[in-house]
Amino acid sequence: MGTSESLPPIARLRYREATTVDVPAMQRCRATDIPAGPADARMAAYLDGQHHPQQALAARAAFVALDGDDTVAYIAGHATTRHGCAGEVQYLYVAPRYRRAGVAGHLLQSMARWFEMQGIHRVCVNADVESAGAVPFYVAHGARALNPYWYIWDDIRIVFERA
Repeated sequence: MGTSESLPPIARLRYREATTVDVPAMQRCRATDIPAGPADARMAAYLDGQHHPQQALAARAAFVALDGDDTVAYIAGHATTRHGCAGEVQYLYVAPRYRRAGVAGHLLQSMARWFEMQGIHRVCVNADVESAGAVPFYVAHGARALNPYWYIWDDIRIVFERA
């Protein structure tokens, strides 16, 4: 058996719930991806419940993927009433080196578990149509188009079947 350094990056990852303390690492993770642009400067306020996207409710959570001590991906979401949904995925980002390896799907499942624990099933996401992978990712994980920018899971638990 080889060392953890010989494992492919995805096999070394750990996933856990995130807090405001993780925001600087989440921002650093995205900072090196120039085409993606910087992380939302309001992320810490969002996680602390002091920044509220339109129609957001107080309940919210975030999860990170870690390679050693480095944050390489993150997701966050909250309860909402937007578009007739009960939940919304607010952020989802995966560093380029870790894309197309199942990291986003794992994070989406973590978020879906949190939504399920809150009794939230109908979930929406504003898809970044500038990102070539965003819409195909959401559709592959069971979301349907509400309009060109918004996608909905009528029951977020479908992501468990699409893993």
